[in-house]
Amino acid sequence: MNHLPKAVRAEAVSKLSSVYVNRQPLKAFSIEEEKKFMNGILDVNPDHVDWPKHSKLFWAELTIPIGFTGVKLDISVGADGTPHSIMDYIKYRFALSHPHVALTEEEMKGDTTKRFYIQDLAREDSAKNATIQIRKDADREFIKISSQPTSMKRVLRLLSKSNPDRLTSEQVENALYEIKNSDPKKFIRVATDKHLEMKSEIDEMISSGVLRKIGNQIIFIDEIIGDTIDDTVIHLNDKKNSGKLTVLRAKLKELALV
Repeated sequence: MNHLPKAVRAEAVSKLSSVYVNRQPLKAFSIEEEKKFMNGILDVNPDHVDWPKHSKLFWAELTIPIGFTGVKLDISVGADGTPHSIMDYIKYRFALSHPHVALTEEEMKGDTTKRFYIQDLAREDSAKNATIQIRKDADREFIKISSQPTSMKRVLRLLSKSNPDRLTSEQVENALYEIKNSDPKKFIRVATDKHLEMKSEIDEMISSGVLRKIGNQIIFIDEIIGDTIDDTVIHLNDKKNSGKLTVLRAKLKELALV
């Protein structure tokens, strides 16, 4: 409708109407929820023999007019879980179940089958705050390891392709800070990994050629010691493989002295 004047578009009304699923009108509730929330909405009570027929007719005829600026629904509930506005709650649940409704504006724009989206301010605030908390956690971990140059190098080694041993302490910190800001979740996962030291050591062995990596598999000479780095950690931490770990560390030390 972009070719129409704003005044006309402002008065435009779309409708979110019933759709059929498996030859039945789309329902927002289970049978138990219907009896709980729609008792008093339909013309018969839940125990009446005609309840299913009235229920089917209700969902088949349910239509939500939606103006250009949307429609506001009160979905708040009381302490006992009872909605303050039962019809608004029914419409909300109907919209949540409807194939033409997206949960966010971004989802709607990326899916041609979606014509509407739900703007839940509380959900948006919660999601925004969750992002803030992740960044705060990442900041705390960064401050914690920034006083430990060795730990900073270990984390950077696993988060980038650069060799931290060839960087100054300032370059290591700068690079890690950028990674922390661009992907705080990944930064936290690596920085708090209880096997950080071993994984960093394995990565160093791969970089130096002591170990080989083909795909995800990690190989020592002709032996696959792990299908993933996590498997390799388990293998090398096993006491019966302590001799192999000693050999690997010795080879890595030899190369470092060259």
